[in-house]
Amino acid sequence: MASPTKIQFIEQALSSDSPFNLSYLDPNQKWVIRNHLLSFLQDFPNFTPNFGTFVHNDGMAVNLLCVTGELRISATPNTPLVPITIWLHENHPFMAPIVFVSPNYNDRIRSDHPFVYLSGSTTCPYLQTWAHPRSSLPVLVRNLTRLFTHDHPLTQYSPAAVQTTGSGSGGISSGFAHPSRVSKREALDRLAGAAYYDVANFKAGAQREIEELRKLRAEMRKRVEFGERVIGGLETEKEELKNRGSEMAEQADVVRNWLRFNDREELVAAIGGDEIEKAFEIVECESVLECLAGDTAIEDTIYAMDKGIEMGLMSFESYVKQIRSLAREQFYKRAFLLKFRDSNVLR
Repeated sequence: MASPTKIQFIEQALSSDSPFNLSYLDPNQKWVIRNHLLSFLQDFPNFTPNFGTFVHNDGMAVNLLCVTGELRISATPNTPLVPITIWLHENHPFMAPIVFVSPNYNDRIRSDHPFVYLSGSTTCPYLQTWAHPRSSLPVLVRNLTRLFTHDHPLTQYSPAAVQTTGSGSGGISSGFAHPSRVSKREALDRLAGAAYYDVANFKAGAQREIEELRKLRAEMRKRVEFGERVIGGLETEKEELKNRGSEMAEQADVVRNWLRFNDREELVAAIGGDEIEKAFEIVECESVLECLAGDTAIEDTIYAMDKGIEMGLMSFESYVKQIRSLAREQFYKRAFLLKFRDSNVLR
């Protein structure tokens, strides 16, 4: 039986001359509330009745009765209690009570709990299917106790075992009994909890996939930009090679025209004496056209290697080694061309 002090408080609060100015206006409603609270306090004497102003989500403020207390969770001996406040709606008992988990200053509510929001607002299938006269406050508290035993709402407590439910990974704790061995109410609670964790797990997986796709898109953009730079460089190189090919063709025409309109006597006069045979030996060994083509090819290769070192396609050590070898070969070819030019053969 409820203590006389608590009974006196409830009767005074619901009296017609109550100083609390509660929002329960119907005398019959007040009588039902009185009986419900007394029955509840008889089953749960550790709860205390109180009153206060409650503000709904739409901003409407009402003066309501409430009961506050702690749920004794029997998961383990060291499991922390869950402090809750149950507000009786102004349309009680036809509207479900409003339940809040009210942690102490050193406790926090879990951010991933299926039935308790970070604000403390609590919902569960029993509240969502509340119907008078079938539903009652004592059954509500027993239902919450069972739910919190399997899935504690406070961060300082982590269930010892977590069972994978549905397609998710990480869901309702293994304290839930098998559906074939539980009541319809507990099966509904189990289903609601499992669905919550499955949805949460799906959202987390989808978020990870979105992040991976975002990174892949950024990487693809970099590769497209790199490809465009390479293609642009190849187009430029193509134009340069085309121009150089035209220049080489013009130089070849010059040499052919010279050979066509100059006879041996003029060549002997230009070079002099026995040097003519040596000159032709040199030309036979490595012609002017070959030197011009080789010099141009080396110049193109050096240009391509410069682009390669800029793009990081080759190491600096390999670059220096190749450049030295090409520069040496280019030096000999240009020296030959310079000597041949000085002999007035190309003039």
